[in-house]
Amino acid sequence: MTLDAAGRAIAGVDGCKGGWVAVTLRPGAAPEVAVDRQFAHLVDRLPSDTVIAVDMPIGLPDRIGNGGRGPESLVRPMIGMRQSSVFSIPSRAAVYAERGPFPSLADLYAAHRAASEIARRTSDPPRGVSIQAFGLFAKIRELDALLRERRTIAARVYESHPELAFWRLNGARPVETPKKVRGQVNPPGMNERRSLLVAGGLPESFASRPPPAGAAADDFLDACAMLMIAARIARGEAVPFPDPPGRDAHGLPVAIWA
Repeated sequence: MTLDAAGRAIAGVDGCKGGWVAVTLRPGAAPEVAVDRQFAHLVDRLPSDTVIAVDMPIGLPDRIGNGGRGPESLVRPMIGMRQSSVFSIPSRAAVYAERGPFPSLADLYAAHRAASEIARRTSDPPRGVSIQAFGLFAKIRELDALLRERRTIAARVYESHPELAFWRLNGARPVETPKKVRGQVNPPGMNERRSLLVAGGLPESFASRPPPAGAAADDFLDACAMLMIAARIARGEAVPFPDPPGRDAHGLPVAIWA
């Protein structure tokens, strides 16, 4: 994998505490990183043909089958011990059920239970929502609303997943060392992934830089990994799982690209 993007601007994006961390590469320029509070701001400051790969679910079916929306069950076996990082995302109704704000932990947990109940009613077999997946719902809704409102953006924003990107960088083999252990950054796992990014064409000085304010170190590396997938998409080499992608009721694709 290389960073040749066939002359197009590319961006790799991950959600973070400050909003969205984006690693961008414009033709003939060095890579840059910035945190945007909103995804729309990120899109609007980049060239209008930028290919964007984002670590966030796109496409929300009305009902969910065994293993999630579909892409999740296809990519989990490929990433070995990192399978738990691919969350099962429930139906559109469950994602939109509880929008907050949640003033207390008790309110948060109550909202999680309510969303899980809707998820169980709209899945076969019935399945609730993990608290980790529930934590993504606000950003999933933000991205979903933008892509439904601005269809020209939807045509160049692709869902991917960092561990699947590192699988590509590692010669289609899973990276078994975790990035985090018990919620804390795991230096060997981070270093292994950083080495894969550098081998793939990212300058070592950039891959080793500290993350920008509002993003954690693992968020930054994940955005770098998404940049690698954006380059593959720009070159016409990326593959969707499933192939061809599914579509939700709003016409948004349901696929993870790598």
